[in-house]
Amino acid sequence: MPDQSSSPIRILAADDHPLILAGIGAVIAEQPDMTLVAEANDGIEAVTLFKKLRPDVVLIDLQMPRMNGLAAIADIRIRAPETRILVLTTFRGDMQALRAIKAGATGYLLKTMIRKELVTAIREIHAGRRYIAAEVALELSVRTIDEALSPREVEVIGEVAAGRDNKQVAQRLGVTEETVKTHMKSILAKLNADDRLHAVVIAMRRGIIDAAL
Repeated sequence: MPDQSSSPIRILAADDHPLILAGIGAVIAEQPDMTLVAEANDGIEAVTLFKKLRPDVVLIDLQMPRMNGLAAIADIRIRAPETRILVLTTFRGDMQALRAIKAGATGYLLKTMIRKELVTAIREIHAGRRYIAAEVALELSVRTIDEALSPREVEVIGEVAAGRDNKQVAQRLGVTEETVKTHMKSILAKLNADDRLHAVVIAMRRGIIDAAL
């Protein structure tokens, strides 16, 4: 049970979808030990409001206009390393989770679980613990045995995702077409993909490359 005798947990929520912010607000409004002090619609606004209000917990989306969530997290953590940050995202991909945690996030929750797990997640990270959604934690544990793509392989699969063939990728990266083929062979093996399209889908789902490509 939350300690209602202490000051409520002050929360800043940042997301560019009004319905998500409304859902967060509704959940927090039901909790006597929490208060939503502000809402932001993009990363720059989130950082600006954080500097002004210094909330205890920041809830933040990864994909936002003007400044994305990862950049906002890094900015906030530089200003106040003790701040507890919970990422709320549609991305289950393990690379997205790892990037968020590296940037300074202390929790990672899928938006589909806001109604069910948000309150618990906020209390956990406010108490100084990490909170990683079970689905994401499972993905992370499974992928720890995988061999990571090299920076060059990430570039190659990104070019392929943009619709370029091997010759075009080779020209853009300044390598031979045979080198691109070698990289693709390695990528398919590391991602356990059946073909180029399957590799792109896996890379996007895992957050290795941007799903907006």
